[in-house]
Amino acid sequence: MASGGPSVASLWTEVNRCGQNGDYTRALKALSKILQETRDDVTALHCKVVCLVQSGSFKEALNVMNTHSKVLGSDVVFEKAYCEYRLNRVESSLKTIESAPEQTDKLKELYGQVLYRMERYSECRSVYTDLIRNSQDEYEEERKTNLSAVVAAMSQWEQTPMEDLGLSEVTYELCYNAACALIGQGQLTEALSKLQQAEELCRASLAEDSDMTEEDVESELAVIHSQMAYVMQLQGRTEEALQLYNQVIKLKPSDVGLLAVTANNIITINKDQNVFDSKRKVKLTSAEGVEYKLAKKQLQAIDFNKALLAMYTNQADQCRKLSSSLQSQNPSHPLPVLIQAAQLCREKQHGRAIELLQHFLDQNPESASAIKLTMAQLYLVQGHVTKACDVLRSIEEYQHKAGMVSALVTMYSHEEDIDGAIDVFKQAIEYYQAEQPGSAAHLALVREAANFKLKYGRKKEAVSDLEQLWKQNTKDVYTLAQLISAYSLVDTDKAKAFSKHLPSADAMSFNVDVDELENSHGATYVRKKAAKVVGENLPTEPGQAEVKKKKKKKRGKLPKNYDPKATPDPERWLPMRERSYYRGRKKGKKKEQVGKGTQGATGGALADLDASKTASSPPTSPRPSSGSTAAPSAGVVPPRQQKPSSSGGTRKKQASKKKKGGKGGWS
Repeated sequence: MASGGPSVASLWTEVNRCGQNGDYTRALKALSKILQETRDDVTALHCKVVCLVQSGSFKEALNVMNTHSKVLGSDVVFEKAYCEYRLNRVESSLKTIESAPEQTDKLKELYGQVLYRMERYSECRSVYTDLIRNSQDEYEEERKTNLSAVVAAMSQWEQTPMEDLGLSEVTYELCYNAACALIGQGQLTEALSKLQQAEELCRASLAEDSDMTEEDVESELAVIHSQMAYVMQLQGRTEEALQLYNQVIKLKPSDVGLLAVTANNIITINKDQNVFDSKRKVKLTSAEGVEYKLAKKQLQAIDFNKALLAMYTNQADQCRKLSSSLQSQNPSHPLPVLIQAAQLCREKQHGRAIELLQHFLDQNPESASAIKLTMAQLYLVQGHVTKACDVLRSIEEYQHKAGMVSALVTMYSHEEDIDGAIDVFKQAIEYYQAEQPGSAAHLALVREAANFKLKYGRKKEAVSDLEQLWKQNTKDVYTLAQLISAYSLVDTDKAKAFSKHLPSADAMSFNVDVDELENSHGATYVRKKAAKVVGENLPTEPGQAEVKKKKKKKRGKLPKNYDPKATPDPERWLPMRERSYYRGRKKGKKKEQVGKGTQGATGGALADLDASKTASSPPTSPRPSSGSTAAPSAGVVPPRQQKPSSSGGTRKKQASKKKKGGKGGWS
């Protein structure tokens, strides 16, 4: 301790008391007074750095250490590295730790944290394993928790197989990390069970603290619930997952990383639906400090989803900007280029999309599979089926897969290129003959090839495939029958030779009791007809001739005004115009036009008031002799005028829908 007068001693006493009470603000005031007396007091400077760190003033603490680096020397290596770590300067923190003259336990602890933040998981695991093995103190449980977190990260982000480190899952943190490791291995059911166990342990642990409220408990459980929802989402239980995600969002947890991941997962469930909700959620993924809370792959996935959301919301410029930025950050990743190609397709620029994909493929041949599949799809959209087939056949990774063979055969058949389809079968069969002879996939391909050749009349080419199938199973009568049928058109001698292998007629017949079969439970509705005896006429006794039942005729309905006494009109069956008493319509009289003109007036009154009808009026000009009138026909409807919209703007006319005759559907 630095020497000084009585005032300095009392100040040190104040610093000691404040340090024990955790009152670092008052301690800093006392230390400032001490440093005014002795500016380069190492102990006072060291204490000031510790107080600033405890107060969360990491920048000020780092400034003090940098200013007095000569005086403090290596005494504050840990404090300096810790401040740099908390300020997210992990590269500087790593250099500071590695330059330390001695690697103490607390420096190793910090070293493990820095390596984890830098995603150097293998080195981090070695550090924690060494610490657990060589140290015995009250922090052993925290070290095991950190080690389990490293194992979980390796399983999730590096697909490293799980390693049993003998960590007992006695706390909910250890149980949660074990569940995360299981998720990375694809063991979703086991992971969900572990998460439920972690929830129970968490509730039991927090129940012992009387100061914890129900909201505090739910906030602590938020990370477990979010991970449970993620597992449900992977299992296809999207509705349950969405409900849990929304519960986590409503809690508004302080962890920005948890909020960002939860919001991103909701966006992935929405996809191209409910885009307005996704636009609200995407803001949570851009909160301050998110980049320091999540792994690089998590941040990358969030950025990809932002670009896709911009595409789905028709923000073409924003989509291009985001995808270009992602491509510059990840030049070998195919997803940014695929997003750009999708945006071009939405703009009907399929040719430019294919050029973009081809350019990326030339520079990154290792990403050929995803790019070529997309190119083939675009060629199909344009109607270039043969080009699509050529692209698909160039993907060596999928060339012999059953799905790829099926797709290629279907497309070649559509183009009527039977030789191309047979060649696809041939290459696939040769591959399985060399790699997996006699396997189920191999025989299935041979059978499909034989059926295809028989369908298109290539029986000579189908013979070898059928022979191969029959040799694998000589009891297969169906294949043998196909083989004989094919040889009958190619080589009759061989057809006869193979026909000897057919089972006899007795062996093929089945001893079936027809009556018992018809009377069985499954033949309830079978109608049994009596057998007719051919060539025998059964004698009939006299008087027992067959009597045919006469059908009763239904009496017709009589008209309501029917009079049985009156004589019916003999011409009632003739049309009215053909009857003898038909005189036709009376001509010369016109009906008065009622309802024309002013209210209450009649046509006759209007004629009397017309001055043109008087004797003094000049004669009217004669009408045309053709008999046509100037008035429109009664069957013509004048065209309707479109009314202007109430908003004052113009509206587009909707095309009228014509009803199809017969089906009643709409074209």
